[in-house]
Amino acid sequence: MRRSTYIKLATNILVHSKIRSWLTIIGIVIGVGSVVTIMALSDSMAADMEEQFADMDLTLIQITPGYSHASSGGPGGGGPPGMGGSSSSTSSDDDDPELTKKDIQALKAVDNLDYIYGEISGSDLEVYFMGETADLSVTGVDSQVWQYTVTYELESGRLLDASDANVVVIGYGIAHDMFDDEVGLNRVLTIEGKSYRVVGILAEDEDDNSIFMPIDAAVEIIEDAENGVYDTIVVKASDVDYVETAVDDIEERLMLSRGIMDEDDRDFSVSDSLSRAESASEMMESMTIFLGAIAGVSLLVGSVGIANTMFTSVMEKTKEIGTMKAIGAKNGDILMIFLFNSALVGFVGGVLGIVLSLVLTSLMPYLGISMMRSSMGMTVAPYLMVLGVSIAIFIGVLSGIIPAYNASKMRPVDALRYE
Repeated sequence: MRRSTYIKLATNILVHSKIRSWLTIIGIVIGVGSVVTIMALSDSMAADMEEQFADMDLTLIQITPGYSHASSGGPGGGGPPGMGGSSSSTSSDDDDPELTKKDIQALKAVDNLDYIYGEISGSDLEVYFMGETADLSVTGVDSQVWQYTVTYELESGRLLDASDANVVVIGYGIAHDMFDDEVGLNRVLTIEGKSYRVVGILAEDEDDNSIFMPIDAAVEIIEDAENGVYDTIVVKASDVDYVETAVDDIEERLMLSRGIMDEDDRDFSVSDSLSRAESASEMMESMTIFLGAIAGVSLLVGSVGIANTMFTSVMEKTKEIGTMKAIGAKNGDILMIFLFNSALVGFVGGVLGIVLSLVLTSLMPYLGISMMRSSMGMTVAPYLMVLGVSIAIFIGVLSGIIPAYNASKMRPVDALRYE
C-alpha cells in the first residue's frame, strides 16, 4: 500500500469512532497543554530572571549586623544596596551587634576586593518640598566609592562624588510622583529641617522612592546614627569568580577581628548577589521539574487512553482486517494503518493541546500571574509548539505499537470468523 492509503484508512478509523477517539484526544490535549504551558511559564520566568540578573552587579557582597543560619550567604539574606535588596533579614543573636570602622579596616586585608564602604539608613524622615511633606527613607553612603558599586541608570544629573556635602540623589518616584510639583535638578529638598540640593535623579524603576546622600550628612539627620557605626558594609569583589572565596575570607577575617571563635557565636551575616542568583535559578529549575512531572502524569494517562482506544479499534475492525488480508494486504500494511491511526490521534491531541496552552498563557496576566514577558507577542515559543506536537505523536505511536502489532499478526481465516 502507499503511504497516502495508510493515512486515508487511519483517518477513516478515527472519523468512524468519534466519541471514543475524542475522549482519548482530550486526555492528550490536557497533557500537552499542561506541559507546554508550564514550560512556557518557566521560559518566561527564566528570561525575566536573567533580565534582572543582567542589571545586577554579582560582585557585590553585603555584611549586616546579627546572624542567623538561614540568612547568612543564602537567598534570604539582605540584598546589596542599589540592587533591590533589603538589610532586614538577619535576626540578631547578640544584644546590639554593630559594624564599625574597625571592621572595614579588617576587611582591607582581604584579597580581591575593589571597594569597601559602610552605609546607614533611616526611615520615616520628614521631607519638605514646596509646601508639602512626605515621610521617606534616606540612605547615607560613602560618596567617594558609592558610584563605583552601583549600576543605577540616571534620568538626569549625576551620582554622588567625593566632593559632595549637602546634596542628594533621588529616585524617579520622588522626582515625579511624590509631590504636586516635580522635583528637578538643583531643586532643594528640606529633610528633617536641613536643606539638600538635588544633583541626580535615578531612572524609572531604579529604587524609585529612595534618597541617597553622603554618609556624613545622613548622620546628622538620622536618629541614633553615629559616626563610624554602620547599618551595612558593602564590599565589591574585583571579579565574580572571586566572590565565593571573598565571602569565606570576609567571614574568617571578621570573626578573627571581632574575637569570635565559634561560628554559632557570630554576630554578623554575609550575603552576596551571586549566591542569591544561583539559588533562585536552582529553585526555579526544581519547581519547573516538579510541575512538569505532575503535568506529565496527564500525558501518561492520555497514552493509556490511546492504547485502550487502539485495542478496541482492532477488535471492532477484526473482520475488515481479515478482508484486507484476504485481498492481499500484508502484515506490514495492517501494522502501518493502525500506527498511523494512533499517530493521528496524538497529532490532533497535540495541536489542540498547543491551542489550549496559548489560551492559558494569554489568560495568565488576568489571573494575576504577571511574570509573563509583556514584550513578547506570543508567550509560547515556536520550539515548544513543535516539541508539544512531537511528544504527542510519539506517545500516540508508542501507545499504538502493541495493538497494531496484534492486528498485523491476525490470520485472515480467524479474523473473518470473528463475531
